[in-house]
Amino acid sequence: MAKIDDSVKKKVPELRFPGFTNDWEQRKLEELGNLNRGKSKHRPRNDSRLFGGEYPFIQTGDVAKAPLFLTEYSQTYSEFGIQQSKLWDIGTLLITIAANVADTTILGIKAAFPDSVIGFESTSCDVVFIKNYIDIKSDLLKRKAETSSQANLNLAKLKEMNLNVPKLKEQQKIGSFFKQLDDTIALHQRKLDLLKEQKKGFLQKMFPKNGAKVPELRFAGFADDWEERKFKDILKTHSSRSYLAGVSENGEYEVIQQGNKPIVGYSDGEPFTDYKDVTLLGDHTVSLYKPKSPFFVATDGVKILSADNFEGNYLYTTLERYKPEPQGYKRHFTILKNQDVWFTENMEEQQKIGSFFKQLDDTIALHQRKLDLLKEQKKGFLQKMFV
Repeated sequence: MAKIDDSVKKKVPELRFPGFTNDWEQRKLEELGNLNRGKSKHRPRNDSRLFGGEYPFIQTGDVAKAPLFLTEYSQTYSEFGIQQSKLWDIGTLLITIAANVADTTILGIKAAFPDSVIGFESTSCDVVFIKNYIDIKSDLLKRKAETSSQANLNLAKLKEMNLNVPKLKEQQKIGSFFKQLDDTIALHQRKLDLLKEQKKGFLQKMFPKNGAKVPELRFAGFADDWEERKFKDILKTHSSRSYLAGVSENGEYEVIQQGNKPIVGYSDGEPFTDYKDVTLLGDHTVSLYKPKSPFFVATDGVKILSADNFEGNYLYTTLERYKPEPQGYKRHFTILKNQDVWFTENMEEQQKIGSFFKQLDDTIALHQRKLDLLKEQKKGFLQKMFV
């Protein structure tokens, strides 16, 4: 690929495959193919005459979750239902226009879909190219969506959408490039999902259940029964008041918040230093974080927890195994304290279990970073390879 001179950037992309020199042309989406709404308006959605047969029926939620090519679905049509609708061909580009506006995927199977989804069919364009172009414009389409009880994108507005497009061969080259990139992202996502499922399985099997006093799966050399207590008899809470901090420009120590993005920034001062055997619990979110260095907390909703005679990684794993399901904006620590918990008192066994799950978490984190990097690379290519 080669970078293009700034003087012609408006007519051609910044990054382009060699061998292509023609200017891109502005076209309306309706000039590039046929756009039609799905033909299913049936209510209620559980009508036994229409649903429950062999024909795939794609809903907006299926489109939102789908990779580049959709092959999985949550509903089916009967023979009678499909007669009232239409079975669309493989290769049809789907664009949602209600609820989650501007989600896209391409049919990898023949399927029907409702009037909240637009089907784009074309023999003169590469649909992967068009899909990625619409993805770039998704924020614009969301702004155009009419606001009522829920967002709704008018088909006429979608037809009038302007796109800058090259000749078909260049479209196909770009489409193929992004298909390979999407396939790589999907592969990494599957690996990540598999690792997370494996971890769930290990958490179930490596702690006792169903009244048993030992786990189903155990490291060799350990035979003692595990103990059962309530968390309130085990956990120690450390006051967070002295360690509350805002974010400073050149801070040295992590400031931890609740949720999936625990490190909100850095701050200076006197942090919590005895970090090795503590776990931080988000009282409202039930998020867990194992600090790796001295830290501050962003809110007193972050509980600093430890337990006597519990190795640090093992405590974190035990909290993961027994933490309650989120129940809205509640103080979940109150629920957690009354939770029954099984644990081994053997410090060597604790260390083996804690180390095992830490290695698993490190592997998951590595795959997550790779996946995030690929997604960021895709965003960069989308910006540079389209006009």
